[in-house]
Amino acid sequence: MPTLSWRQHTLIQALLSRGPHKEPDFKSLFFNVTGKSAANHQSMFNEYLRKINEELAYVQFELRACRNQYDGKVYYGVVNNVSDEQSKLGTKYSVPQIAFYKGVIEAIVQDVAALGCISTIDALNIRLENQFLAGTDPQSQGGSVQIPAAFRNFSMSQKEKTLEELVKDQWLSLTDGKIGLGVRSFLDLRSWFRSNEVPPCEVCNEAAVKAELCQNEGCNVRIHQYCLRMKFSQRKAEKVCPGCGTEWHYNITKAEVVDEEDDASAPSESQQPGEPLMRKRRRTCGGTDSDTLKPGSSQSTRVTRGSARLRNAS
Repeated sequence: MPTLSWRQHTLIQALLSRGPHKEPDFKSLFFNVTGKSAANHQSMFNEYLRKINEELAYVQFELRACRNQYDGKVYYGVVNNVSDEQSKLGTKYSVPQIAFYKGVIEAIVQDVAALGCISTIDALNIRLENQFLAGTDPQSQGGSVQIPAAFRNFSMSQKEKTLEELVKDQWLSLTDGKIGLGVRSFLDLRSWFRSNEVPPCEVCNEAAVKAELCQNEGCNVRIHQYCLRMKFSQRKAEKVCPGCGTEWHYNITKAEVVDEEDDASAPSESQQPGEPLMRKRRRTCGGTDSDTLKPGSSQSTRVTRGSARLRNAS
């Protein structure tokens, strides 16, 4: 088994000790340990990360890149690819805290308006009892189900403290009183998004947690803001929904307009470290495959865009 160099160990240690890095910061670290610019030595950069992931695979970890859907920036981080009960022992969070986190995540991703956030009040009002019942055997729910005291007695102050910790650890984000996903959730929950059928972005194929919706109520197309900018900034791009052809109202500044040849080199959201570029499949709060804190079964029912508008109107 090949061993990693001290330089590669330094990259891993920085991500483990300080958490996810913005792309410029991570590439600056790469330059500091190698003396080479990632921009001018892309093949070397990719090979470094490929070798790191070969070694991390033995302990079921992965160095991964993702986009923060609130600001569109790329981040690098190390994630755990195991989501069994044993892996949960490695987290500092208690079982009720993890259940609370699951409830918050579910409430955010199930928003049919794709705002990518919920109010702090809505987050604090999430009931842990529902999380416990969702994780029990449906047949057992026919009888009397005893809710654990830790769930029943999880107080409002405990929820507030948990939100603070989750924001501090970058599992969640807080902007103007709105709770959204943190960059660590975008890194870790990619497979959970897919298995729970979170609607994907039509351009990059990644989960469209925070996205723009097609103006046609009968169309389910969602597109990330940064993917819209990439798609519609091409000089010859037709500003219509790729699904139904409805006109898509999106204003492009002159500075954003690029030729198709230039745009071909732009990274997409789902690029993994070691790949030449980042791939395709299917509104607004804030600025943007492992499941270490993996959310469980859905807590709230899904609603259609039409029923959501009726609900908001009432």
